[in-house]
Formats: sequence, structure tokens, C-alpha cells
Amino acid sequence: MDKKNNINGGLMHDVLLRLVKLINLICITIPFVCCWYGYYAKRVAIPFYRRGNWMMIFIFMIIYFIFARIYDAFLVSLNRISEMIYSQVLAALMTDGIIYLIITMLMRKLPNVLPGIGAVFFQVLMAVLWSLLAHKWYFHVFSPQKTIIVYDVREGMEKLIHEYDLVKKFEVKEVMQVKDCLKHLDKLDEVETVFLSGIHSHDRNIILKYCVERDIRTYVIPRVGDVIMSGARRMHMFHLPMLRIERYNPPPEYLFMKRLSDLIIAGFAAVVLSPVMLVTAIAVKAYDGGPVFYSQTRLTKDGKEFGVLKFRSMKVNAEQDGIARLSSGENDPRITPVGRVIRKCRIDELPQIFNILRGDMSIVGPRPERPSIAAEYEKVMPEFRLRLQAKAGLTGYAQVYGKYNTSPYDKLQMDLMYISHPSILDDLWIMFATVKILFLPSSTEGVAEGHLTAMDQAAVSCEEDQE
Repeated sequence: MDKKNNINGGLMHDVLLRLVKLINLICITIPFVCCWYGYYAKRVAIPFYRRGNWMMIFIFMIIYFIFARIYDAFLVSLNRISEMIYSQVLAALMTDGIIYLIITMLMRKLPNVLPGIGAVFFQVLMAVLWSLLAHKWYFHVFSPQKTIIVYDVREGMEKLIHEYDLVKKFEVKEVMQVKDCLKHLDKLDEVETVFLSGIHSHDRNIILKYCVERDIRTYVIPRVGDVIMSGARRMHMFHLPMLRIERYNPPPEYLFMKRLSDLIIAGFAAVVLSPVMLVTAIAVKAYDGGPVFYSQTRLTKDGKEFGVLKFRSMKVNAEQDGIARLSSGENDPRITPVGRVIRKCRIDELPQIFNILRGDMSIVGPRPERPSIAAEYEKVMPEFRLRLQAKAGLTGYAQVYGKYNTSPYDKLQMDLMYISHPSILDDLWIMFATVKILFLPSSTEGVAEGHLTAMDQAAVSCEEDQE
């Protein structure tokens, strides 16, 4: 009976949550509808009438829904209120921008932007109101999920739950070492959710089978082997089911489309952003008279070295002792005042557009690492070189979902997740998702002060991958 109630409760949870998300979609669309009917619809070159007007509204809703998914705007149970508001406003702005371009083509001239700005103002109000009410409703209606954390060599999941303010979502009843869990599997029957952290495959599979059989939701922190397996191709041989695993080898048409999109997007960006780059170059030069650009040796596909180009954000000869160090964040004394500004806005990365045009990098791919730092990481985790299967990128999966000081082991797994599933759609998804992190402070946090690299985190994390 309890199992049946859990299933029914889960279905009700999903249905109610979808309705609440639909309300958000309607709320953000209403200001656009008023703006469209009140101003723009009357000024298109050829009147739309009813079907055309409905089509514009439908297009708006579809575009907003896609961007809201990219920016995780609907994650009521996992996001903070501020994160939901930020994500929804960003999704609305991206949608409004695309719709403005469509209206421009329909009117055959640049339309008045003021009605659109008015719509944006009310969309922001709607986002704030919906986020506040949806968050309050969700945690009033749904109780925290009773949770057990099972770990082996990777501890601290309960701290992350508190750090990310998820105590209303997960009520941690017990934190267990995997050996204790295997002796008392029946304890899992008392909870709805289980986290598995740093557990070897044999022990983990026993727990997974037990949880699946009893409809207990399970979250697993993967290991490098798991990520590699996720890219396996299903096939049959000798009348047996098999999984074929090979080195990164995407089809030629994907590589062609990826390179073509790199050239088109980077070329367009170089033209549009040229005024920003010119102003930045003048500011860097004017501050201390030093060089405008900074070239640093990095690694790309198959370990090939190239010079990554950046606007100089540190003092001249910041590494005159010859030791490669990662930045410790905005308090790093080597960073100039101009450098702090351009780093915060990511303007220092813009010259890499020319690396992309030259073919050293792609727009999306694992971020290129310095040879000396990569060598240090590989001493602790030899798997780190697996990132070099694909061409380095300006942005990537690890940049979108990690932070600057996320451990190298976890960044490696994120990069391998991207490499395991090459897709133009995934590339586009990551490009648009990158916009979200541009103004988030957490994405530019440095390593701990006094450390050259994130090796301390790497050493702890990679221990879990040793059998």
C-alpha cells in the first residue's frame, strides 16, 4: 500500500508542478500579448489577422520555453528564488530579442523599442511574483524527502545540501558508510531518496538494484568509468547485447558543421564586438603602458600546444618566478584594476575569437589547460589527459555547470560527459547556457589563496576512482 501511495504521490507531484510551470509560461507571455496587440500588430507590413496573431504568440511561448529549460528557470525545488528570477528574466530577454528581430522583418524597418521595454518591465514583475509564490507553494505542499547519504571515500554530501540551501528539499536522516549500508539494506526502505557518493561499482550496483526494485529515487555521483560508459554505442554481436566504446570519433558531418558554425559565429562576434575590444585595448594600455594582449601556452586536441590569446588582466611579469599559478580570485594582488573589470565581465577572453578563427580552438569544448598544470594533475589522476580527445573550447560543459574552482576531477567528468555525446544541439545548448553564467560571481571564484592549482581538491576527488 505504501509503495502504491508513493507512486500516486509522485504522479500528483509531477502533474501539479507542470501546471505551475504552465502558469509561469502564461504569465511571461501576457505582457508580450498586450504589447503585440496594443502596438506592433497594427504596424506590420501585411496585417496578420487572427491566425497570424496567434502564431506570433505561439512562437513567443515556444522560444521562451526553450530558453527557460536551458537556464533551468522552472526548477522550483532546487533553485533559490533569486536564481529562478534571474533565469526567467534572462530567458524572457533572449526571447524578446529574437521576437524583436522577427517584428523588424515583418515591419521592414526598425520598430519603436519602447513598447517592448514596457513589456520587459512587466515580465520582470511577473517573474518575481511567480518565483515567490511558486517557491512558497512548493515547500508548503510537499514535505522534504527523507534522505540517506551513502559514501565510501567521498564524504561531505550533507554539507553540500546545506551549502546549496536544499534542506527543504532533502531531509537527511542518516549518513552511512557503504559497508554499513550493505549490512542493513532494509534501512533504505524508510526513505524516499538516496545519494551515493564515491562508491565502487560492485557495492553501488547492489544498492542501485535494491533502490530501483523498491522505487527509491537515487542520485549517483559518477566516476570517470561511468562517464566513459555513458557514451557507449548499443549493438548486438554473436546474438549477445554489447556496448562498443571507442575514442572520441564523431562523424565527419558533425565536425564540418561544428567548424562552419565556429567560423560564422566567431566572425560575426569579431565584427560586432570590435568596439568593445578596441576600448578594452586602450584601457589596458593606458593603465600601465604594458602590452595589451597576453599569450599563454595551452593544450588542445591530442596534446598539441598553441598560444591562447587574452587581454592582459594582470601586472606585467606577474609570473616572473616562472611558476604557473591559477588565479585566487578577485583578491589576487597580481590583477590590475582594469583587469578586475574585464575579468568580471569576461571581456579578457574575447581575443580567443581569433584563436577560434585560426582553428586552434572551437567555441564549445574542454577549456584548454596549461601544460605545467595539466602535468601536475596527471600525476594524481592520469585520466586527466582524456580531455585532450577533443579540440579545446572557449566555453564548455564544465564552465556552464561548474565553477572556476570546481575540482579538476569533477571538471574532468563534465568534459568527458560532453565528449561522450557530440552533438550540434548540445553545442548550441551550451552556447546559450554560457550567457547565464557571465554575470554569476560563483563562476569566477578562484582557487584557495596560497595554492598554485586546485590539486588539493584533485587529490581528494581522484582517490574515489581507484579500485
